[in-house]
Amino acid sequence: MTSTAVSVPMPAIPRKRRSPEEIAAAAPVSGAKRVLLAAPRGYCAGVDRAVIAVEKALEHYGPPVYVRKQIVHNVHVVSSLEAKGAIFVEENDEVPEGALVIFSAHGVSPAVVQSAEDRGLRTIDATCPLVTKVHREAVRFARDDFDILLIGHEGHEEVEGTSGEAPEHIQIINGPHEVDQVTVRDPEKVIWLSQTTLSVDETMETVRLLKERFPTLQDPPSDDICYATTNRQVAIKKIAPQADLVIVVGSANSSNSVRLVEVALEYGAKASYRVDFANQVDESWFEGVATVGVTSGASVPEVLVKDVLALLTEYGYNDVQEVVTAEEDLLFSLPKELRTTLKKAGDPSRVLGGRGSRPSN
Repeated sequence: MTSTAVSVPMPAIPRKRRSPEEIAAAAPVSGAKRVLLAAPRGYCAGVDRAVIAVEKALEHYGPPVYVRKQIVHNVHVVSSLEAKGAIFVEENDEVPEGALVIFSAHGVSPAVVQSAEDRGLRTIDATCPLVTKVHREAVRFARDDFDILLIGHEGHEEVEGTSGEAPEHIQIINGPHEVDQVTVRDPEKVIWLSQTTLSVDETMETVRLLKERFPTLQDPPSDDICYATTNRQVAIKKIAPQADLVIVVGSANSSNSVRLVEVALEYGAKASYRVDFANQVDESWFEGVATVGVTSGASVPEVLVKDVLALLTEYGYNDVQEVVTAEEDLLFSLPKELRTTLKKAGDPSRVLGGRGSRPSN
């Protein structure tokens, strides 16, 4: 089977589904059918925190609550929050003056914060604390007059927010192919930072090449790629060599979900596809497939994974084996603006987060 990675659009009309017998007749399976289910998968603590922040704001203030950009990169989460009264906008100037706006988990630049103040907006900052850490690193090293090489995808909201902290000091490096284009003022004062949701392997290859050019390049004080991104990649690396097919649940604009498809292929999966929903799975993928790996990105509620597992059961993949490579128990407090308000209102729900299994409506 040829290695492939595609983004599958949600079909406008349901396709005619073939039966398991028809699939088996097209390409018989050698060996028992099974599913290797990655753990950890799905929601990380930062995503959980951001989603609950919107839900709590809606409960406390009532709709509408405005959210700048998608609170997290998942179409199901966004549509579910819209149904509850959240209004997603691209920029602050779309928010009525004096209204409440929530900044997404990906973070914003100081210019965005200032524009909200200029319009008299009330704000809740739902930036993931791990992204905030990278922002603080950027501010610190810019203050010390370092050139900062920010490894990440230009145009991604997280990269825009981080680079906005010190635009005169930061260069964005999209990957190993751009290393030879980098110029710095003083090779002795250079540090690299990274977007939190990148491929660990590709990032470290970029760093290796940068250090060949700038031997005294400094590392961040601590890892910038977040624990959840790393853990999900480690889990799929273990599954991929055994998998005829890997299905990654996650949205097209979710960087960490897209990276999981790439990592699966790199580490031996015969095929890997990303879907938002179970109804995007093409039954032809099952032809000749004995072992299916399943995982999900860090902004994906578990209900979407369960839908995929239910579909796989219909096609004879009843043996589900969870492959556990890490346990996650990190907790983040709600954004301080919301935490203070809820405390005054007598709502004790001020700490949340975890390994990504919180149910979704």
